[in-house]
Amino acid sequence: MMAQDRYKTGEKAPESGTYKVDTLVSGGNASQDNTEIEINEGDQFPPSPGENEAAHWVKA
Repeated sequence: MMAQDRYKTGEKAPESGTYKVDTLVSGGNASQDNTEIEINEGDQFPPSPGENEAAHWVKA
């Protein structure tokens, strides 16, 4: 089974779509961050919506 691609806050999206927070870069719990966002190809991933910290995003 292949690991799901993860993208960090500040990286550019490889393709348009819906993404959600997987984990916080700091290792913190991202349980507040089940928010899904729409992002366009080439846009930068934002900080996590709930914690406003750098996050790892995965395709929803």
